[in-house]
Amino acid sequence: MTSTTKPTSPPDTESGKDAASTTDIKSLGASLTGQILEWYEWSSYAVFAPFIATAMFNKGDSTSALLATFGVFAVGFLVRPLGGIVFGRVADKRGRKSVLMMTIIMMAIASAIIGFMPTYDQIGIWASVGLLVIRILQGFAHGGESAAANSYIPEIAPNAHRGKWGSMVYVSIFGGSVIAYVLGGLISLVLNDEQLASWGWRIPFFLCALSACVALYLRRHMKESDHFKEIDSSEPSVDTPARKERPAIPQSASATRPAWINILLVIGMVSGVTSAHYTWTSYVSSYAISHEGMTTQGAYWVTVVAQVAGLIALPLWGSLSDKIGRKPVIYICAVGMAVLQIPLMALIDSRPWTLLIASTVGVIIVAAGGALLSSIMSEVFPTAQRTHSIGLAYSLSVAVFGGTAPYIYQWFVAHDLAWASGFYVIALCVLTMISMYILPETKGVDLRDV
Repeated sequence: MTSTTKPTSPPDTESGKDAASTTDIKSLGASLTGQILEWYEWSSYAVFAPFIATAMFNKGDSTSALLATFGVFAVGFLVRPLGGIVFGRVADKRGRKSVLMMTIIMMAIASAIIGFMPTYDQIGIWASVGLLVIRILQGFAHGGESAAANSYIPEIAPNAHRGKWGSMVYVSIFGGSVIAYVLGGLISLVLNDEQLASWGWRIPFFLCALSACVALYLRRHMKESDHFKEIDSSEPSVDTPARKERPAIPQSASATRPAWINILLVIGMVSGVTSAHYTWTSYVSSYAISHEGMTTQGAYWVTVVAQVAGLIALPLWGSLSDKIGRKPVIYICAVGMAVLQIPLMALIDSRPWTLLIASTVGVIIVAAGGALLSSIMSEVFPTAQRTHSIGLAYSLSVAVFGGTAPYIYQWFVAHDLAWASGFYVIALCVLTMISMYILPETKGVDLRDV
């Protein structure tokens, strides 16, 4: 009689992590809940930018007020590298979970403060200064959140499905944005523009502060990454699978290269993806409303549809990278945006269907790159330095090239140079292609061997 005994945990594929446990899946959900809330709040600022400009800046010059609003948005990004470095070092010493707890608390407090903040008409320039300070604190927290999440989720993922699991980090970005736009559409449906400018724009920030309590509770019960526990203890974790042999090729090039070169390459790899992302998720709706005369309702709901399409595409792109490799999928994103950026922007006018086509195509292409950022970065940097390296490289690239994209586009448009703004994204997409060409193919690498 043949034996029916099976291995306790059948291997996933060529790497050391077996299939995901129930604890892994629950931890993934807890991490994503907090990230979705953080990005919902962050996106709400962009969604309600025209009304925040009216409330918190001098509305005597609407163009200057909108530029100032996007400028504050960009400043929040510029402090993200500092948050990524500081919180990244904490995560590499005290664990990923501790940082994810701290950042959700900071986000909740900052959101509540924005909701209660007096307007420019009430306290003058101090309203603008106060908003700037809060956005700086939020940017600091977001840098830590992004660094920890981009390390944590790949570390708890089954190795053969790390691309798909890693795409969940960007799912939280798109998911938070979708919630922000849906809420923006609903609020603008119920309230008129005067009510929105007066107090309606505060609603998303109050809701975020309250919802963060749920996310905080869920994160308290997350597991700590086994990869972190391995380097944190002289003894291996009892539930850590035995190391398996794997092909030596995926990580060898990055492992032998100086750390600062890998950081520069990751900055370049992220640049095109993040500039295109913030162009098509944060800027185009404001552009359509302010400069093409599109209705607020039309712009909001069209953007929701486009980002839902991106949400669906993200895990599909991640799964594809688990089969054919990271490089081909990143090239699809970079080449696609370089070719289509200017034609897609030129398509947009006052008719919502033009924004629907342009933004849906743009967001789906961006999703190809965004889906892989977490897995690629975790596969390039070693566990002991992973979080603060990601915090520096990712946050710096997003700050310099992503957070500034709406401001750069708005500046070009305000100076009748809209035609030139597309070349900014195109140049960065070329940089992404070059950086990805130099980086090694990392599909299937065992993170313990990086």
